[in-house]
Amino acid sequence: MQKDIAEKATSTFAKEVQEGLTSFPKYLSSKYFYDERGDALFQDIMAMPEYYLTNAEFEILETQKEGITAHFSSKKEPFDLFELGAGDGKKTKILLNHLSEKGATFEYLPIDISQNALEQLEKSLLSELPSLRIRPLLGTYFDTLKDIGREKGRKKVILFLGSNIGNLLHPNAISFLRQLKDVMAPNDLLFMGMDQKKKPQTILDAYNDKAGITEAFNKNILKRINTDLGGNFDIDEFIHWEVYDPESGTAKSYLVSKKEQKVHIEALDLLVHFNPWETIHTEISQKYDDDTVRWLAKESGLEIVTSFEDSEKLFKDYLLKRTTV
Repeated sequence: MQKDIAEKATSTFAKEVQEGLTSFPKYLSSKYFYDERGDALFQDIMAMPEYYLTNAEFEILETQKEGITAHFSSKKEPFDLFELGAGDGKKTKILLNHLSEKGATFEYLPIDISQNALEQLEKSLLSELPSLRIRPLLGTYFDTLKDIGREKGRKKVILFLGSNIGNLLHPNAISFLRQLKDVMAPNDLLFMGMDQKKKPQTILDAYNDKAGITEAFNKNILKRINTDLGGNFDIDEFIHWEVYDPESGTAKSYLVSKKEQKVHIEALDLLVHFNPWETIHTEISQKYDDDTVRWLAKESGLEIVTSFEDSEKLFKDYLLKRTTV
């Protein structure tokens, strides 16, 4: 086994790949779509005409930034602006620019699992906003929640844009939101994007575009296994499949094996058998309405302060705080 692959065999990625591909049914976490190639593919996805989420949230932030940021710093007090899953920060820059123009005193702490994304974000922000105080944090949401909890003495505003909460089914979303609530003081705020329920075909088109960009994004996790863990996945022998249940509001992504095949992963010393048309579940994309969000908030010890909606009523950003007892 090559030295670099051997070292990666003990990584969290390796452990979760082994767990997912030896389970029934098989699954892999969508957080591992993201590396340098995955980051670039997601930028392409956000630029697709079918992927309405980006433009809808852009519109909300651009047209309602005054009202949004007024909640962040209503009395001009200093605050820390955290962002979970910061990515390239294009949407967040709308708020950062506006806050800077208004003379707000704050530090921006972007959090992402991708070192590449954080480095590119910091570079672009220091070029565009040289006076911005920025402190990137590398890690998963759950790891960095501990870091958020250590920040004492200043108001915290936590951004969770792009409907990333939708990657969690409701029980896991409640667990996650409870963890967020536990690191929030009474005056802290959570500003969270949540994609709304809508015409099912609109949702399917957003996650299964005709150009195949979303397919390449999902398959990037197999490429990562090949590159990082010495796997021998034949990428072309898997198809990307998307389904949406309008009753539950749950969209699911799968990679489906076209034939019976065996895949060897060197770093794990693992041989994975696939039956014809067997699936690997890769992603959840949950959709919401106001009743569901109110229920999630109540179950998590949070309450809705207000919400902001785009003109087409496709997407909402909710402002939440800890429930007052």
